[in-house]
Amino acid sequence: MAQVVTTIAGRQFRLACEDGQEDHLQALAKEVDQRIIDLRRKFGEIGDTRLTVMATLMVADELVEAMQKMRRLEEDVAALQDARLVAADRAKAASDAVVGAFNSAAERIEGITKKLNQTVGNGSVAIG
Repeated sequence: MAQVVTTIAGRQFRLACEDGQEDHLQALAKEVDQRIIDLRRKFGEIGDTRLTVMATLMVADELVEAMQKMRRLEEDVAALQDARLVAADRAKAASDAVVGAFNSAAERIEGITKKLNQTVGNGSVAIG
């Protein structure tokens, strides 16, 4: 297990993480530290604990909003997949109807051609 030393709110912390996750943990710590710095600029020195709690609540709020957005997007994707299936079924039905209409028309044309050939039968001209 790897260890990282990082600074948050002016204090150093030694943190453990999975091997290979050191840079990610450092980036997370810098994000939290920057939020605390921003809050300190906005509210002044109101205590490290309060600033840390406020920064943590802000991160938690963003996480909850992102999770809600993700759920909505997953629902949208599911609805679009359902709509795609319905549209595919409709397209298949329309295609089958067109094929049926062409086959029916071809059969009628063949029937007409046979009748015409029978009618002309004694002559030298054949149709089709």
